[in-house]
Amino acid sequence: MVTPPSTFAANARRWSVQLAQIAAIVGIVFIAKGALAEPFYVPSASMEPTLLIGDALLATKFPYGYSTASLPIHVSLPETGRVLAATPKRGDVVVFRWPGDRSQVWVKRVIGLPGDRIELRGGVVWINGVATTIKPDGLGAAEDDNGGSEPARRYVETLPDGVSHPIFKLFDNGRLDNTAEVTVPADHLFVMGDNRDNSADSRVPVRSGGVGLLPMDNLVGRVDAIVGSWDLGVRNQPVSNWLSGFRMARFFTAVN
Repeated sequence: MVTPPSTFAANARRWSVQLAQIAAIVGIVFIAKGALAEPFYVPSASMEPTLLIGDALLATKFPYGYSTASLPIHVSLPETGRVLAATPKRGDVVVFRWPGDRSQVWVKRVIGLPGDRIELRGGVVWINGVATTIKPDGLGAAEDDNGGSEPARRYVETLPDGVSHPIFKLFDNGRLDNTAEVTVPADHLFVMGDNRDNSADSRVPVRSGGVGLLPMDNLVGRVDAIVGSWDLGVRNQPVSNWLSGFRMARFFTAVN
């Protein structure tokens, strides 16, 4: 049986319209993820207690402007600076491409801005010669990747400009509790994890697995909300218990 030319042409037009609609939808999603906001998943404990393993984040991209790091997929393009660039505020939680491998996306908190002098003494952060305020806030439990936990002292840290956020301390004298003073260069940031004894951040150079001083061109966006959360510890339990892993209280909550 031979398909009449008119029927074949009608089918071709219908297929082309459908393909165009699919391409438009994909394009809209790609543009939205590149320009507005993009979801990310927290795989490590470095930002506890603010962010937990298994949290799903929404990072907005327009607050800091755009660069090749803003693309929803990693593309090896030369850096050309940022368009509509803006400097983060101290205390912002940011998503960025790790300088050691830009295909990896990390999340930390901004502590130091360009020109700031940052130093740690006995676990206390000093910014431009002024110590952050540390207030004890009871005990917490720091998770690990296998669903276990260990006791952690919880504190509320207040930066010199008044921004407050919780942190964890696992040890009295952690290996990164004392650092030499560094001056943050132009177009860079000093970032830290809130889980201070379990975070490879600006206290650790890139060659040792840390962030070093973060180029602002690597910024992807600002974390504004947790849109979902699932306790990975239930993976070792029967499937029938997996629904209990959803942390409903964390759904659609703001990140400070």
